[in-house]
Amino acid sequence: MLSRTVRKHGLAVAGICAMLLVGSACSDTKADDPVPNAGNSPGNTSTTPGSSTTPGASTTPSDDPAAAGVQIVPAKGASAVRPDKPVTVTSSGGELSDVTLSDSKGNKVDGSLNAEKSQWTSEPQLKPGAKYTLTGTAKGSDGKSVPISSNFKTLAAAGNLKASVAPLNGETVGVAMPILIWWNNPVKDRAAVEKRLSVKTSVPVEGSWHWVNSKQVNYRPKTYWPAGTKISVSINTQGVNAGANIWGSASRKIDFAIGKSVVTKIDVKKHTMTVAINGKLARTIPITAGKSGFTTRSGTKVIMEKYPVKRMDARTVGIKPGDPEYYDIHDVKWAQRVTSSGEFIHGAPWSGGAQGRDNVSHGCVGMSLKDGQWYFSQTLRGDPVVVVGTTRTMEPGNGWTDWNETWAKYKAGSALT
Repeated sequence: MLSRTVRKHGLAVAGICAMLLVGSACSDTKADDPVPNAGNSPGNTSTTPGSSTTPGASTTPSDDPAAAGVQIVPAKGASAVRPDKPVTVTSSGGELSDVTLSDSKGNKVDGSLNAEKSQWTSEPQLKPGAKYTLTGTAKGSDGKSVPISSNFKTLAAAGNLKASVAPLNGETVGVAMPILIWWNNPVKDRAAVEKRLSVKTSVPVEGSWHWVNSKQVNYRPKTYWPAGTKISVSINTQGVNAGANIWGSASRKIDFAIGKSVVTKIDVKKHTMTVAINGKLARTIPITAGKSGFTTRSGTKVIMEKYPVKRMDARTVGIKPGDPEYYDIHDVKWAQRVTSSGEFIHGAPWSGGAQGRDNVSHGCVGMSLKDGQWYFSQTLRGDPVVVVGTTRTMEPGNGWTDWNETWAKYKAGSALT
């Protein structure tokens, strides 16, 4: 609270831009560290993180203890304010009401009052390079009200951080579906960003985030998701400092559900595929897999895409026309992708004589059209396909390969462990 006194019933406006606590266990900036690209003029020698380029804010408190003296952080007219610092409004002699913080497009910033209604604090989720206006009312115990009015601008970022996400909002997926977030810019401070990510489930589920690289972070449970689980993912990254002057410019929320449990096991040596639905064997299907030189990979794969009809051209895997192994089939039915490199599970009427007996494909798992259609109707994106019987194993990142890591190693990929 302010101690300096001036004339009766005055309005106190303290332009104080407080030091910033970044949402990270290890990113608390020291007081003598300059803020990158803060826009300080040559004459401004302040190096306090989050300091305004407009120092020397005015204060006009009241000498009447019944008056509603007000203090606002950051200062009115401040520029280069860090987006991850809360905005605060404090009344020294009364209550606050109708406090609103909005950007130039009218988007409001969430905030809350304390129990005494003497302080309002915003969520530390401002947009970089944006103008904000603060309004409200402070009412003293003498019954007199004074208006609150301020404005400031956040610092300009070298780049904005936005997320692309799978699964999609409202989607129902399989029990092995990882949550995948791809960033449009590299994340240097992974801990700060990961602290802004949360996963809520309708039933207790143990899970962990795992950084694939600086532009991708995934999440999976310790074991497959329980069938029927409802999941909500919050990506509250607006205003987060991702490092290297990259700041979060948007937040997202994704809600999705887990369908029935469909677990597929393929034994390449035995030329069989078994499908268990909700823990019970539903069908055993004769299949053919990759021949010598095109061996099907062993490991836990996840269905990534589903196509009722798919063109398969060998040029996409480096086999050119004129090569004896070249193929171009325009109407492959019931195709389900399980690797980025081009392995599918699909109907293959041309290999009917080999199904259940021999491996003759270029790496895909083929079956009859009847079995292919049935299998296609049972699966969802995110269902697991466990392949055994070959020495060729899944390469990390060749599809959604999260389940090929031990749980201990997967958890170690979190920035918060």
